[in-house]
Amino acid sequence: MTSATSTTRVDYPNPLIPGFNPDPSVVRVGDDFYIVTSTFEYLPGIPVYHSTDFVEWTQIGNVATRMDQLGVEDVTTGGGVWAPTIRHRDGVFYVIVTIAMGRGCIVFTATDPAGPWSDGTVIDGVGGIDPDLAWDDDGTAIVTFSGLMTTGADLGAHHGVQQVRVDLEAGRALEGPRSLWSGTGLKFPEAPHLYHRGDYWYLMIAEGGTERGHGVSIARGTSPYGPFEGFEANPILSARSTSRPIQNTGHGDLVETPDGGTSIVLLGMRPRGMTQAFSALGRETFVSRIDWVDDWPVAQPIDLRPRPGAIEYDITFHDLEGGHTLDDGWLAIRQEPGHVAKFDVDGRLVITGDGSTLDDPRPQFVGRRQLHQTARFATTVDVTQGTGGLAVRYDEDHHYEIEATGGPEATVVVARARLASLVQEWSVMLPGGPVELIIDAVPPKGDGFGPAMMTSDRVLLRARVGDQAVTLADVDGRYLSAETAASFTGRVVGLYATTGRVAFAGLRYRGSED
Repeated sequence: MTSATSTTRVDYPNPLIPGFNPDPSVVRVGDDFYIVTSTFEYLPGIPVYHSTDFVEWTQIGNVATRMDQLGVEDVTTGGGVWAPTIRHRDGVFYVIVTIAMGRGCIVFTATDPAGPWSDGTVIDGVGGIDPDLAWDDDGTAIVTFSGLMTTGADLGAHHGVQQVRVDLEAGRALEGPRSLWSGTGLKFPEAPHLYHRGDYWYLMIAEGGTERGHGVSIARGTSPYGPFEGFEANPILSARSTSRPIQNTGHGDLVETPDGGTSIVLLGMRPRGMTQAFSALGRETFVSRIDWVDDWPVAQPIDLRPRPGAIEYDITFHDLEGGHTLDDGWLAIRQEPGHVAKFDVDGRLVITGDGSTLDDPRPQFVGRRQLHQTARFATTVDVTQGTGGLAVRYDEDHHYEIEATGGPEATVVVARARLASLVQEWSVMLPGGPVELIIDAVPPKGDGFGPAMMTSDRVLLRARVGDQAVTLADVDGRYLSAETAASFTGRVVGLYATTGRVAFAGLRYRGSED
């Protein structure tokens, strides 16, 4: 990295990229900035976000658009795509990532970050998780990683932060792993990133676990291979034991920003409730300023600066060169969205059920990230030939849905809440015809200190046919939060079918930070 100076520092929006976007990594190429994040069991994998001002970010593609690039069809929940790092060298973009409980350490390459990306090269001899990619002064590629073993006889062991030199083209380590500085003694040293700035090489890591104790610590030395001296003020960033609105802050990556300064892009969560206990959206991408003092980075606390106003979109499945397509923001579970969703001659999205439900690891479901604390998702569905609906999902054990089945004379609508081994349903009979299904995430109602105000939000499951509307269920949102579900993802809301052929006219969204 190079040093930069500026008299005017910009306060960038926070969250920088909202919703399920954990473990961010960032690279600057000229005046363009690119961020990638983790996707775990979802496909496509590793979204690529682009900005020229570090304020407005647009998803321009995904690194892995095909199942064979990742091999996540059988990974356990919580496995899959962990902590990609994006870097650029000599006109080539690199993304190195761990496919936990899957292919292992993989490097993808592209000349255009929007894609297409390569099939991915497995790097033999790199175990553990959270790989970083750097190059020494001679041009040798260096992979620095967290030595947490997710497979094999050493499953569950943690060997601290490790490093190897690698041959990227051959896909192999050139040596056995050596141990590096592994933090201040807090649990789970992970997310290492290696930087060259001025006279020093810096090794930045996360430690303390990805929960409330999460933090960022740093060390420096004169060689990328160590030894490294830890900063006496470590951790340089953490929200633990504070009441800051953004918690779990860690897993950071440094970048020189358009205002001429240095910033850290990192993950965090926005817990709500009287005791800041529940984070509905999971781990999101945030940014904070870095000041350099005596050649050490000093991070500023992360302020909450959400974008003002409401965001609305109405996806009516659109034409592209005579056919229909889903944009880059759609996700499916352990399969490609194109294998789940087809289009009929009227331009409706059609999902054909195969008997699976949202309790199964590979349901017939396509969805999008919930981006705001207060949100509405709605769709109009034709269920005359099948059963399906609208669902909000954390994982196969934690999801709420509103489901319809029926014919020309009558429609049966069922709202359902799955909370691990507990299931509750509510049902209503409505007139036949297209039915509008609605999921609202709204702030809790109440005053003072009590159970009603402890939760993150309420989730309302609603239906409408013509002028007849009904709210079937008002359920507690805390059970679809990172703290309760304990999955590494966030809320994904989308369309699904269990049996038969179900046709959806579109997906409407309205979100705000109310």
